[in-house]
Amino acid sequence: MTIKKVEKRKEVSIRFCGDSGDGMQLTGTKFTDETALAGNDLSTFPDFPAEIRAPAGTMAGVSGFQIHFASDEVYTPSDYPDVLVAFNPAAARANVGDLRPGAMLIINSDSFNKKAYQRAGYNEDPLPDLRERFELVEVPLTTLNREALAGLDLTQRAVDRCKNFFALGLLSWLYTRPMESTERWLESKFKGDVLEANLRTLRAGWAFGETTELFPVSYQIPAAKIEAGTYRNITGNQALAWGIVAAGELMDRQVFLGAYPITPASDVLHEVARHRNFGVKTFQAEDEMAAVSSSIGASFAGNLGITVSSGPGIVLKQEAIGLAIMVELPLVVIDVQRSGPSTGSPTKTEQGDLFMALHGRHSESPMPVLAPSSAGDCFATVIEAFRLAVKYMTPVMVLSDSYLANSSEPWKIPNVDTLPRTEIAFAKRDDFGEEGFQPYRRDEQTLARPWAIPGEAGLEHRIGGLTKEPVTGNVVYDPENHAEMMRLRTEKIERVVADVPPVEIDGADTGELLVLGWGSTLGAITAAVDEAREAGLMVSRAHIRHMNPLPSNLGEVLAGFKHVLLPELNLGQLSTLLRARFLVDIQSLTKVAGQPFRVAEIREAIENILNEDK
Repeated sequence: MTIKKVEKRKEVSIRFCGDSGDGMQLTGTKFTDETALAGNDLSTFPDFPAEIRAPAGTMAGVSGFQIHFASDEVYTPSDYPDVLVAFNPAAARANVGDLRPGAMLIINSDSFNKKAYQRAGYNEDPLPDLRERFELVEVPLTTLNREALAGLDLTQRAVDRCKNFFALGLLSWLYTRPMESTERWLESKFKGDVLEANLRTLRAGWAFGETTELFPVSYQIPAAKIEAGTYRNITGNQALAWGIVAAGELMDRQVFLGAYPITPASDVLHEVARHRNFGVKTFQAEDEMAAVSSSIGASFAGNLGITVSSGPGIVLKQEAIGLAIMVELPLVVIDVQRSGPSTGSPTKTEQGDLFMALHGRHSESPMPVLAPSSAGDCFATVIEAFRLAVKYMTPVMVLSDSYLANSSEPWKIPNVDTLPRTEIAFAKRDDFGEEGFQPYRRDEQTLARPWAIPGEAGLEHRIGGLTKEPVTGNVVYDPENHAEMMRLRTEKIERVVADVPPVEIDGADTGELLVLGWGSTLGAITAAVDEAREAGLMVSRAHIRHMNPLPSNLGEVLAGFKHVLLPELNLGQLSTLLRARFLVDIQSLTKVAGQPFRVAEIREAIENILNEDK
């Protein structure tokens, strides 16, 4: 057999797509694990259909998984894939518009027939056009998979379900990915003929790539040069869950997570439940209100209470969150934002809940709000949220989103000994002298009230949502007292700014253009700014994690630039807030398509702004 040529490339982006039952997410996840072990930097974007089970072969049921990996630093899953693997005509039709001209399109030729064309909405055979526009590789995946699994005691349906692993083996050969981790995973997951079937078809896919004349070349992407350490692949939801577990260890308190299942936040509950050996307790409540209320009860009892949901669930939790603000108990609330309103598109991403996080509760009820910017950053952000909640005796909201929740990246596992520990000081009867326990006597620096564990003699106090007196905590309806408590709670949140680091500028401190962002837009903004600089444009970049209170130097930073561009996956919510507060003409770049920003979209906005000044 002639040894095929191996070409080196710096980067490549691959998208797997097919019906939601074709295993595209699993295929992409296993390919990602192999890529992480190969030492490449990477970024992924799983794209789920919004319907639970759309009719097979239709556009509504197409599921996709994109991975961008390279020997250099990777910021996004890439705007346009270099390779598209399409399992049926609907998958091809839904995705070929994103392919670069001349890109490789690998199709399961067994599924391209007249009936499938009709289901996908094609009026004629699309293959002649696809051959002309792309490097079309027609692989009879279904047939080859069936031949590889001949003789096994499996139904035809079970056999056909394995064909995604034939594709995984083929792509693993094409891009020299190590398959040992996938084989170990299969051995831990299955047994008998099912295990044998998956291993057979995986290896058959590799062998097909090695022997067929359809692929005269395979590709090698050298390992990335990264900071020394131990890395693993991580998603945003995994990072949130591990941050929750770590917070309990760092604060030496038991964690209680009360939640109700909702896409795309449910995986946080599932992952935390897997780590109950660390003493964390998880409670799947009957509804959203019960979930958050149970977490408030856990905080009242001296534990670290946390609840997690997505936009519709956070709406239902808001009254109880207002209670936690009124009684001033620590609570972490995670909102994994999704496209709305109402049920909306549950599997699609958006940054549409910022207004709700800041102003969505009854009356004046401020709380700190944090927004992680990457999958790995979710870990540190949730730990910080717990720290602020305990220090200032307040609920804290963390705004993740669907893109962060499901996308993955290599994450350097931190040295546990270097993570900041927080010692919690609970109220003691002796701290208050002859006057007795005063539940709303405040710390002079933070304005936090004492945290008293119920059941301790001398620490009895009123709890509940009625207006409180500033020191005693008694229910008092006096107008002056009410106004004073409103002022104190607001000032307490304003004092959180002492724990908010200043905004750091990447680039010149002043100039023509600053691209400002928050949350999951970091990768696309960074890549767009880097491209603009390579083209000779003078542009700076800054990113905000602390949405409330905002960093103390933000106004000064904004004033240092002639133009400020703010990309958001909403209709300009942060832009509106910053215009009102700092009287700066923020130029808003908005997107509410359920998809993250393309680098090209931000790059075009940068060029348009700077070209207007010429």
